[in-house]
Amino acid sequence: MNSQYAIAVHILALVGTSEEPMSSEEMAGSVGVNPVVIRHVTGLLRRGGLLVTRRGVPGAHLARPADRISLLDVYRAVGAPDTVLKRHARPNPACPVGAGIQGVLDEVFGEAQAALEARLAQVRLADVHAALATAGALT
Repeated sequence: MNSQYAIAVHILALVGTSEEPMSSEEMAGSVGVNPVVIRHVTGLLRRGGLLVTRRGVPGAHLARPADRISLLDVYRAVGAPDTVLKRHARPNPACPVGAGIQGVLDEVFGEAQAALEARLAQVRLADVHAALATAGALT
């Protein structure tokens, strides 16, 4: 998975804590990416039902309260893969390990993905805001 997920959480944290609407250029300055990336990720978040934006009007606001947005919601909004762990494509079926490795990895990778999603479901955007405030980032 690329960095879109981390960028999406960063954008939501900015939008959820800013008192004034922020342009994509301002957000890009905080995130450290080109404004085009911000606009793309903001579009994903809008289509995912997490942000509300208006064409031609700078800024965005959360589509629902931060305590009702989980990090799993964000993960899904940015088009997260079914699994972050990928197995290799062509193990040798004539090899005893190659013949069985896919099934073993599928089980382990599936459990790992389920654990990741369960943890992301527990953390709310409001928790991110609280952690930023505790760290002194929001003063």
